[in-house]
Amino acid sequence: MNIQNVTVAGGGVLGSQIAYQAAFKAFNVTLYDINQQALTAAKNRITALRGGYKQDLNVTDSDFDNGLAHLNYTDDIDSTVSHADLVIEAIPENAAMKTTFYNQIGNSAPDTAIFASNSSTMLPSQFAEATGRPERFLNMHFTNHIWVNNTAEIMGSPKTNSAVYQDVVTFAKNMGMVPIQLKKEQPGYVLNSMLTPLMVAGMSLWATDVADPHTIDKTWMIATGAPMGPFAILDMIGTRTAITVPLAQAGDPDGKIAAAIKAKLQQRLDDGKLGIESGEGFYHYPNPEFQDPDFLKA
Repeated sequence: MNIQNVTVAGGGVLGSQIAYQAAFKAFNVTLYDINQQALTAAKNRITALRGGYKQDLNVTDSDFDNGLAHLNYTDDIDSTVSHADLVIEAIPENAAMKTTFYNQIGNSAPDTAIFASNSSTMLPSQFAEATGRPERFLNMHFTNHIWVNNTAEIMGSPKTNSAVYQDVVTFAKNMGMVPIQLKKEQPGYVLNSMLTPLMVAGMSLWATDVADPHTIDKTWMIATGAPMGPFAILDMIGTRTAITVPLAQAGDPDGKIAAAIKAKLQQRLDDGKLGIESGEGFYHYPNPEFQDPDFLKA
């Protein structure tokens, strides 16, 4: 299948990045969100990507503007999916919400359209039947700062057609991604299966007052040579997403540590400390403390 017309549903932090990256690679992209207020927020997020693309990819303003020219916005989901070759769902991690969404677009999209979920925690088999096209449905998970952290983890269900799977692999390559092809369903894919335990371990140390976030990050960075610790990564992911991270790995059968983590994250959310998106999380942006040469010194 020749994928040219792409609908991205959900203009949050990652949805807006997916939409712009596809448009930057000259696909015809329509970004859908539920109302004009949400679309305005998505437009602002995309406008804010200009500096990152210029700094990290050495693109010109003209190059960035060419990407914008391939991008449209709408709050009418039925009309935009009616001509879609591929619909990438990037709505919140809520099973009921996703099921309702797939029930709706299944009636409006062409029979040839492929549906892909960017879900970071849920499996394609959970929603395959709700799409009405289980053989043309799979997951395609992207990573924040998509233009530099350019992986696309592709995971089908047992019912996903192999040719459809390969079409999405090809699309991911053409979008500038490195396709990470999973052989079977796995909650958390490859990346989050490794990353989530690290983040939960860091948050558990913080929630139980063992150490503060900067000390935890400093320890990880010095001991492993990593460029970031778990709290810098949390800032990149964003507090809104971090608060949805499964906390089964917190290691407390009674759930007290998990509850403490949730409460601390909720307080930061209430205070507007959203991470890079708001300019403040566990660090201050655009010049976070962990990038200071003195951060790792005694």
